[in-house]
Amino acid sequence: MIKYELICKDCDLSFDSWFSSSSEFEKLKKKNFLTCHICNSKNIEKNLMAPKIIAKNIVSNFDKYEKKQKAIKKKLIEHQNFIKDNFEYVGDNFAYEARSLHYETKKNEKGIYGKASNDEIKELRDEGIETETIPWLENKDN
Repeated sequence: MIKYELICKDCDLSFDSWFSSSSEFEKLKKKNFLTCHICNSKNIEKNLMAPKIIAKNIVSNFDKYEKKQKAIKKKLIEHQNFIKDNFEYVGDNFAYEARSLHYETKKNEKGIYGKASNDEIKELRDEGIETETIPWLENKDN
């Protein structure tokens, strides 16, 4: 596929159109199948176009972004592994377990981690129970 900027020589309308190839454009032009959208003129020509070239600074910025993204992902995995090694996983019971520890109805030598909804986290914080939320990567990404 190739995209050309076309111009109507009668009304000066400039518009883009896609063609399967440059020869396809020539065939359609020769058969008078190209028409202006405004004045219905068949006097359509290719307009001057500049090729789209990605500037080095854009590629460089993308490379920097990609490196930062990989570094952040690596740091998240490190934190995640630390948590898995040093805390007890309580699954969906996080809010209940956090309250049990906070109000000392349960003693636990390790901290806990698990899943909680945003509403549960807000309720825990309103009760004065400190919690932290971190992005959690799926095992397939580790």
